Amino acid sequence: MSVRELWISGYRSVHALRFELAPVTVVVGPNGSGKTNVYRSLYLLHAAARGEFAHTLAEEGGMPSALWAGARKKTETARVTVGVRLEDLAYELSCGLVPPPQGSFMLDPDVKEETVWVHEGTRRHVVAERRAQSVFARDAEGRRTTFAAKLWGHESLLAQISEPHRFPLLSALRAELLHWRFYHHFRTDPESPLRHEQVGVRTPALAHDGRDLAAALMTIQEIGDTRAMHDAVTRAFPGARLELDSEEGRFSLHLHMPGLGRPLGAAELSDGTLRYLCLLAALLSPRPPAFLALNEPETSLHPSLLEPLARLIADASRRGQIFVTTHARELATALEKNTRAALLTLRRTGGATELSEEEDTD
Repeated sequence: MSVRELWISGYRSVHALRFELAPVTVVVGPNGSGKTNVYRSLYLLHAAARGEFAHTLAEEGGMPSALWAGARKKTETARVTVGVRLEDLAYELSCGLVPPPQGSFMLDPDVKEETVWVHEGTRRHVVAERRAQSVFARDAEGRRTTFAAKLWGHESLLAQISEPHRFPLLSALRAELLHWRFYHHFRTDPESPLRHEQVGVRTPALAHDGRDLAAALMTIQEIGDTRAMHDAVTRAFPGARLELDSEEGRFSLHLHMPGLGRPLGAAELSDGTLRYLCLLAALLSPRPPAFLALNEPETSLHPSLLEPLARLIADASRRGQIFVTTHARELATALEKNTRAALLTLRRTGGATELSEEEDTD
């Protein structure tokens, strides 16, 4: 199911934002405009389905750090709300601070409301609703079921109600959100796992931090589009050749560069080269996700790599929906040209992230 619409309110720099998503959506704007907050809001939905909602917010400093930091009206409640509409299903989650007495976990989120509904034309039918710890859901026959047991306040109902045969729509929604894939940062320091040999496990989907890069590339070579992988390397590094080695079940990669007497191992490659190879592995996955999100993939890349990266993203968009945030106008323009991407420009006005129709000149 493709993602049709996203709405966010009360989350960090986003006071209120709502927009439609296309097969390829590119969110562009200068540093500090709120691009990562939009990306993270999508990840919050994924984390809610995984049962890691509280843990994800804890990585951001806890619930108080996630709340809108600007001025509020007297009647405005301090809450984070994130919602998404898929083809025929929609889901919204709203959370706030833990009410007193807070106990030891005062930085946890407290889920205040959740709603799941089905769209039928202009009408919508609620199939599950949560108000604090009171929850009802409609089963496969449409019967309303109220749950007597209290849910954990810090996690979503999607992660706590797991009865696929009884509640197939909830199960379908959770499965859809779980299959989303996110890439934000690839660790490339000298101790990074991707710079060293790796145990050879079949890896159809690159890990979020790229730690299994050699195994993911070897998997593409064996069961994926090998030609596309090597073509992408040649486009990015003219005259170069990627070599993947397996010795006693351990994988490693080498890059043959023109003019050099020996290939360069992963430990010797630049940060930008390694990050490009990670993006290549993510975008050429033999098992592509229905929805793939990239946050500022141009980080550490030389401008000459933006056109090859745009080509990779364009090819991946034929297999699934793509969401990209970037502050590189060159990448946004290339994606708009190659994929007819929907281009959304963000700006900060009075501290709040807003959509802008003005040309971004940063």
